[in-house]
Amino acid sequence: MENNSIELSLLDAEERELVTFIYNAIPTEDRGALSADDILFVLDVMDDFLEEQGLLREDPETGEMEYLEGEVDETEQLNYALKACREEGRAISSVQIQLIQDAELQYGIAHGYYEEE
Repeated sequence: MENNSIELSLLDAEERELVTFIYNAIPTEDRGALSADDILFVLDVMDDFLEEQGLLREDPETGEMEYLEGEVDETEQLNYALKACREEGRAISSVQIQLIQDAELQYGIAHGYYEEE
């Protein structure tokens, strides 16, 4: 992701680590022109989906976002993200979105954010 070093420099350390993890988890043949900005966009849209589903909210005391217990329909989330990508004119495929979802889940499991099913 050398061409994304400026984008990555704007992120905090945890976000940089997550984006780098996801990028490296995507097989080279599936990356295409995927950038750090594209990955961040998909992650933001995934969070938007969770907010709409009532599974993510801002803590009124701390202002931090907190994930709530519940089931996520990954197919609905993928379709939501694909629609958002198309509306933004981003050339991100459903396969790439699925790979981002999978890598984000693996990152979350590795860091104790999610439990392995």
